[in-house]
Amino acid sequence: MKIYTLHREQRLEKSVDEVWEFLSNPENLSRITPEEMDFKIVNMSIKNQTYAGQLISYRIGLFPGVRLNWLTEITHVNAPDYFVDEQRFGPYSFWHHQHILQEDEDGVTMIDEVNYAIPFGLIGQFIHWIFIKKKLNSIFNYRSDIIKKYL
Repeated sequence: MKIYTLHREQRLEKSVDEVWEFLSNPENLSRITPEEMDFKIVNMSIKNQTYAGQLISYRIGLFPGVRLNWLTEITHVNAPDYFVDEQRFGPYSFWHHQHILQEDEDGVTMIDEVNYAIPFGLIGQFIHWIFIKKKLNSIFNYRSDIIKKYL
């Protein structure tokens, strides 16, 4: 299984508590996901708060006419420094997403590190090369722009 990594860093001139409050609220997922993906939370235990063991199920539109179910678990939380979500069911063979906040005197560096694998062997690697890598970069570019607007 080939593991891919997406690494993003974003500077925000806000306090770590302000960034944590926004980022760790699962209901904000729909705000930071491109509208064309038609992101909908289907079920979530305890809203407005992220905690270890939390399950969040949602549906996303990969492209017109193709909707996928996705279940993630928040596996680690150390407020306000980081939390980790992992896919339990969904389109990837493996998905491990670390959300890290590093505060300094001028604000916060928000780091997203996603390690993921695509199913279907060589076919999956080809699909990653022509579509998935571009789509993930597009999603995280959108998130960066939206988070700037909200924060």
